[in-house]
Amino acid sequence: MIETVVLDVGETITRDDRYWASWADWLGVPRHTLSALVGAVVAQGQDNAEALRLLRPGIDVTAEYREREAAGCGERLDETDLYDDVRPALTALREAGVRVVVAGNQTARAADLLRALDLPVDLIVTSGEWGVAKPRPEFFQRVIEVAEAPADRILYVGDHPANDVHPAKAAGLRTAHIRRGPWGCLWADAPETVAAADWRINGLMDLVSIVR
Repeated sequence: MIETVVLDVGETITRDDRYWASWADWLGVPRHTLSALVGAVVAQGQDNAEALRLLRPGIDVTAEYREREAAGCGERLDETDLYDDVRPALTALREAGVRVVVAGNQTARAADLLRALDLPVDLIVTSGEWGVAKPRPEFFQRVIEVAEAPADRILYVGDHPANDVHPAKAAGLRTAHIRRGPWGCLWADAPETVAAADWRINGLMDLVSIVR
């Protein structure tokens, strides 16, 4: 029985289009160039920030992020950044009687922006607020705490096998891999993903039948 569903953020509930487009504009490169480089580093199993370093070797991504914020070009999130199935699925999950939590590798600023969207969830938390990020085991221990359920009754949903599925499984959680975004599509049929995911889904509405 699943008592709590916990969802990743990027490419699980939100699209990353705006995020990467804004970085391309900030660095003064074509959006397609950065998008292609993100795909390339994903295929190599690297962190997506490596795409920025390919464009500007030696870049301090954290410092650059602060400069963007100071210039008024920082993070933005609104209704258009949500996948179409987010509100219907989250609403249906809560109606099914499960606790719904959003917890991903995002900044504290992103957490505030997500809360401002008034999503039908019980809690929104991010790695920037916790001071620990996926795939660290400590992140998933925090997930268990806020889920308010035994680990084997928590379902963690994410697109990134290495950051979401494998470490969640190692922490004793149930897992659902969503075929969405570059990570979700590229690694969906990898043997290790298939082995680690309790469920493999194509959209968030699939979760409703799982919890029922």
